[in-house]
Amino acid sequence: MTTTTLAVLVPLLPFLGALTGLLLGRTAPGFVRPLAVLPTLASLVLAAVVAARQGGDNAVDAATELTPTGSVPIELALHIDGFAALTAVLVATVATCVQIYSTGYLRDDPRYPSYAALVSLFTSAMLLVVYSGDLMVLLVGWEVMGICSYFLVGHYWETREARAASLKAFLVTKLGDVPFLIGLFALAGDAGSFRITRILAAVANGGIEHPTLVALLLLAGVAGKSAQFPLHTWLPDAMAGPTPVSALIHAATMVAAGVYFIARLLPLFEASQAAMVVLAVMAAVTMAGSALAALAQDDIKRVLAYSTIGQLGYMTGALAVADRGAAVFHLLSHGAFKALLFLAAGVIIHAAGTNSLAAMSRMGSLRDRVPDAYWTMTVALLALAAIPPFSGFFSKEAVLGVAEHVVTGHTEHAPAAAGWIVLLAGLLTALLTAAYATRLWLLAFRGHGTEAPDHGRQPLTMTAVLWVLAVPSLALGGFAFRVLPDWFDGHDLTPTLTTSVLGTGVALAGGLVTYGAWRHTTAHAARVPLGAVAAHPGGDAGQVEAEAIAGHEPAYGDIAYAPDPSDPGRLLLGPLHRPAAAGFHLDAVYSALFVRPVRAGARLVRFLDREVVETYVRGAGTLPRWLGAAVRRAQTGNLQTYVSALLAGTVVLAVAAVLVATGA
Repeated sequence: MTTTTLAVLVPLLPFLGALTGLLLGRTAPGFVRPLAVLPTLASLVLAAVVAARQGGDNAVDAATELTPTGSVPIELALHIDGFAALTAVLVATVATCVQIYSTGYLRDDPRYPSYAALVSLFTSAMLLVVYSGDLMVLLVGWEVMGICSYFLVGHYWETREARAASLKAFLVTKLGDVPFLIGLFALAGDAGSFRITRILAAVANGGIEHPTLVALLLLAGVAGKSAQFPLHTWLPDAMAGPTPVSALIHAATMVAAGVYFIARLLPLFEASQAAMVVLAVMAAVTMAGSALAALAQDDIKRVLAYSTIGQLGYMTGALAVADRGAAVFHLLSHGAFKALLFLAAGVIIHAAGTNSLAAMSRMGSLRDRVPDAYWTMTVALLALAAIPPFSGFFSKEAVLGVAEHVVTGHTEHAPAAAGWIVLLAGLLTALLTAAYATRLWLLAFRGHGTEAPDHGRQPLTMTAVLWVLAVPSLALGGFAFRVLPDWFDGHDLTPTLTTSVLGTGVALAGGLVTYGAWRHTTAHAARVPLGAVAAHPGGDAGQVEAEAIAGHEPAYGDIAYAPDPSDPGRLLLGPLHRPAAAGFHLDAVYSALFVRPVRAGARLVRFLDREVVETYVRGAGTLPRWLGAAVRRAQTGNLQTYVSALLAGTVVLAVAAVLVATGA
């Protein structure tokens, strides 16, 4: 087969698997698991073959007109360069691991068939985004991912938290998608095509009239899809869904789509220094703010969710200093260790007997109960904290290194202000990342919480996947920074001495300070009896903690929650802990700015509709009703009455005729 044919099959196979799974899920349940795993696995094999054939050489381009439009054509186009080839392998790898893992994690879930089909459709949509060479076709995959996330986050729809989280994810991402769509049309209007290659050619020739406006409109959609400030608030709440879904969304789909989109169209953003500075500020605020919030969370999945937001901030920071190689390198590295972190967290949660959220304050020492999760999560946390020689060190240092190059004037593709912003925020975030990674490890595996009942050994399909993902988390970085430049336009990804020393130094400092704070709080804080978040799907531990900090005693079911006095995050953050635990109250701000005015407007419209419009409608019908009632009274059914009325009328007409004649 040709490379083009194989590339078409890569997103098509998971789509066919999803369609078949939905059709046969109820009638032939025995085929559900093979239909979930095998098409995605086949897609992974084909994506690897496409990557091997592409080999980092010239991009594979193919196109056919999808439908005549009379103006800007829409084409079914492929554009597979080194970035696309490797990103597709990442997406298919994580999706395959998630599907295999889910066969054990959700083995008793009655809605597993629809879940597996939606995961396959999710995967297909992301692969379409990765391979697409036409922005309108890319938009199809972009929006399909949005609806899939709505259903998957709301998988446990019986719970209030899952319903609210799925609706919030859908609405917040759609808020960004509206200007994103306008930006796409404006971009295509200037370039005369939706084809990515033609758009980039138009950018190179100065054919885009308003690059700043178009870039900012597109950034709104990217901020929503990739959970960047200020449209990031949906991602922590999305943890109400099944843990494998969290791994898929955070590691390889949905949130990675926005970063990948900017990488595809980076020359457009480079054409506007204002857009690059805005992107840098967005990345810096996202990195630092999410890291502070992660340090204050009690729920293990919410810590990882804020971690994802921050790591995506590193990627957008690399793009803000005009280096898509470093951005996609960190995307690949992060995809491996973040998928491992979530799936290991799923093993911990599964061991506690719940398929949803888990508070670290109640975990106790889990080293011996979940040894596979303990060792593999340790590897992933070291990669997250960017400790050499783990993969996160090399990819994060690539980001800091390109920021340093901008600051020192070694490149002129980005403004110096963007370089300073990304470099300083990146170093601060490295310190905080190591701090919350150390805190998570200590509370989960060496904590003193009240342990949940032991539910036995986890299925092999879950634990084996952890070790598979541990390999790239450990070894990808050292191998990739030497090989990837051939795939990434020849950009050098070798760590620089200055940022390596600074980045590793602050990371080690963050870890050691957190360990010291934990030892201090453990030794001196009085033990507080810990309750637990109820072990039912969708229990929002993050909300419980925020309310507990505010002085309330919330409860799910009959079990209340008390914060852990040995939590080092409280000592490290001090007065910042309360706002950080609540996500700096951004939801409250958005409620005041948007939700309440919209609701007030809706109440006004309802009042006008009920009191004005309905009154007019009722009044318009009253007069005919009265006339009808008067006529109805005359219909007595008495023949004598009718004759008398006829004669009276005849007399009246005769008199009137005489008067008229006399007057004439």
